[in-house]
Amino acid sequence: MADSKPFLSLDGDAVAAEALLQDVFGIVVDEVIRKGTSASEKVCEWKEPEELKQLLDLELRNEGESQEQILERCRAVIRYSVKTCHPRFFNQLFSGLDPHALAGRIVTESLNTSQYTYEIAPVFVLMEEEVLKKLRALVGWSSGDGVFCPGGSISNMYAVNLARYQRYPDCKQRGLRALPPLALFTSEECHYSIKKGAAFLGLGTDSVRMVKADERGKMIPEDLERQIGLAEAENLLKRCHGSQASYLFQQDKFYDVALDTGDKVVQCGRRVDCLKLWLMWKAQGGQGLERRVDQAFALARYLVEELKKREAFELVMEPEFVNVCFWFVPPSLREKKGSPDYGERLAKVAPVLKERMVRKGSMMIGYQPHGTRGNFFRTVVANPALTRADMDFLLNELERLGQDL
Repeated sequence: MADSKPFLSLDGDAVAAEALLQDVFGIVVDEVIRKGTSASEKVCEWKEPEELKQLLDLELRNEGESQEQILERCRAVIRYSVKTCHPRFFNQLFSGLDPHALAGRIVTESLNTSQYTYEIAPVFVLMEEEVLKKLRALVGWSSGDGVFCPGGSISNMYAVNLARYQRYPDCKQRGLRALPPLALFTSEECHYSIKKGAAFLGLGTDSVRMVKADERGKMIPEDLERQIGLAEAENLLKRCHGSQASYLFQQDKFYDVALDTGDKVVQCGRRVDCLKLWLMWKAQGGQGLERRVDQAFALARYLVEELKKREAFELVMEPEFVNVCFWFVPPSLREKKGSPDYGERLAKVAPVLKERMVRKGSMMIGYQPHGTRGNFFRTVVANPALTRADMDFLLNELERLGQDL
């Protein structure tokens, strides 16, 4: 606006600074939002590390660069980065791009406040309270508190720390010397952050007791009881308040309360999460978010039914909500399931196909082993822009990439 007060850049040129930001936003809209969400574009422009270093010229020098050079740097960063907003990106637990979430991130990064006090962040403090209240209501809690965590690992560490404090509040002042030997019970399918949290909090990894899980990954209660008995026999569970044992956890898993927004940044910072979720709720409302979940579930079911129709694919197990796990069975292994080396050969298929799809830039899907099951593909149907055509492409592309295996 003509009467707006110009801001200063590092070199005092306000006009150039405004022009830089306008140009950068333009590049983001064109290269990330438009091209990055187009199925006709590549998920990534793959380069080997040494080649990419040369293309990017990453060296930090004493002399600065012109704004045009900076803009070209921005274009290069986007060009060679993975487009997680792409409809053929299935690689992680996040995918897709929500415009309201992105708008929230732009506003919060521009304001750059912290949630220390109401004084420094009056809007976001009130907004955080409202969003947390809504999230608590979604899981049936009428009261309580909460924080936005920067990821699942730290969320689990917070959970262990809170459990320890609830049982032994003196440890906040007196530290570990206020604690008797403790045992932490968790599923053998638990996230690695449970042991990491035990080490980080001073409990020690030896205090973590792994409880057996069934084929669906759920803790077996009988084995939990057995593990508790063993810990008591080893005097690891000190009795307190009558017959109540002082173990920390006997739950299967730990979850942070969050909405599946299809947006990676939902776990990346308190003020960012707060405004993004608030804007999304304002724009779509509860019913809008429910429709997105229903759409994702319907597409996951469609993918499962298509997998069952094709001889080239085998489900690992019936899916959990939008999490679909399957093997691609190449022509050379079909009808050979009973052979001695079948599992070993099948486990080598997913890594080969992953390399081929990434080099081609056609799509990205994660793979992993699990117990005695060799490497299989894991697809999380979360991108709000997905269609049945994208599900068909996923299967067709795997068949095309693996036809010679």
